Amino acid sequence: MVEELVTAGVALASVGAVYGMAAARVVKQYERGVVLRLGKLRSGVRGPGFTMIVPFVDRLQKVNMQIVTMPVPGQDGITRDNVTVRVDAVIYFKVVSAADAVIKVEDYRFAVSQMAQTSLRSIIGKSELDDLLSNREKLNQGLELMIDSPAVEWGVSIDRVEIKDVSLPETMKRSMARQAEADRERRARVINADAELQASKKLAEAAGVMSEQPAALQLRLLQTVVAVAAEKNSTLVLPFPVELLRFLERAQPGHGPQPAQPGTAPVQSQQPPQPPRELSESWQALDGAPDQTSGRTSGRSQELAAQAQLLLTQWQQSMQEQLPPVETPLDPDFRGSNSGQD
Repeated sequence: MVEELVTAGVALASVGAVYGMAAARVVKQYERGVVLRLGKLRSGVRGPGFTMIVPFVDRLQKVNMQIVTMPVPGQDGITRDNVTVRVDAVIYFKVVSAADAVIKVEDYRFAVSQMAQTSLRSIIGKSELDDLLSNREKLNQGLELMIDSPAVEWGVSIDRVEIKDVSLPETMKRSMARQAEADRERRARVINADAELQASKKLAEAAGVMSEQPAALQLRLLQTVVAVAAEKNSTLVLPFPVELLRFLERAQPGHGPQPAQPGTAPVQSQQPPQPPRELSESWQALDGAPDQTSGRTSGRSQELAAQAQLLLTQWQQSMQEQLPPVETPLDPDFRGSNSGQD
C-alpha cells in the first residue's frame, strides 16, 4: 500500500513538473506577450518577466517593442520635371500596441515595408529634382505622414523616415556639372567686371590728381622703374612720352624730318628746304653778270636763264614727290661772266 502511494506521488509530481514546464513562459524586457486562448484574444497583455499559460489551450505570441530599422529598396521614378531618378530610403518604426500588431495585420513588418515603397514612389512623382537634392527635410516629413496614417491602425508608430540616396543618370550628371561650371564662370566674370569698374574709378581719380601736379607722373614712372629693376631682370624697358620725343626733335636745328618711331606722330622739320647748289650758283651768275650789248653775251645769258629755270622746275617736282632733288650738271664751259668777257 505504501509503495502504491509513493508511486502515485511520484507520478503526480512528474505530471506537475511536465505541466509546469509546458505552462511556464518568460517575456523579455523589450517584449510584450499576447495570449490567445482557444483562438480568442485575452484582454490582458503579458508584461516582461515570468508568466504562466494553459498548455494546449493558450498560445503566447511575443511582440518586439524596440525601434526597428528597415531599409526601403531603391525605387525608380520620374520627377515632376521629367527626370528619371532612383531613390533609396530608410524607415524607423516601433510597435506601440502589441495586440493590434498581432490581430489587425498579418505581418506588420511586411506591411510597413510595402507602404514605405508605395509612398516613396508617390513622393518622387510629386517632387522636382531640386527638391530631392536640396530640400530633403520637407520630403522626409511628407513621407513620414503618408506612411504613418495607415500604420497607426496596425499599432505601429513611424518614428522617422530618411531619404538615403538619389541616383541620377550619367547624362543628367554631366548636364548639372556644365550648369554649375557656367554659373561659377558667370559669377567670376561679374566679379572681374566689378573689380575693373572700381579700378577705373580709382585710376580716374589718380589721373585728376596727377594732372594738377605734372611732377607726380614722373615720380610714378620712377617708382615703376624701381619696381621692375628689383626683379633682377637683364633687360629694362623704359617708356618715354611722345611729347618728350617731339621736344628733342625740335631742339635739333638744321636736321630734316626723322623717321617716325612706332607709336609716335611724324615730326615736321621747322627749317625750309634749300635749293640745289647748282641752282644757287646759276642765279648768282645771272645776278652778277653785267648787261652786254653784243649778241653773244645776250645769248649766253638766255642760255643760263633757261638752264636755271630747268633746274628750278626739276627741284620743285622732286620736292612735291618727296624725293631728293634732281641734280643736273651745268655746262662745263660755264665759268661765270666777267665784265667785257664771255
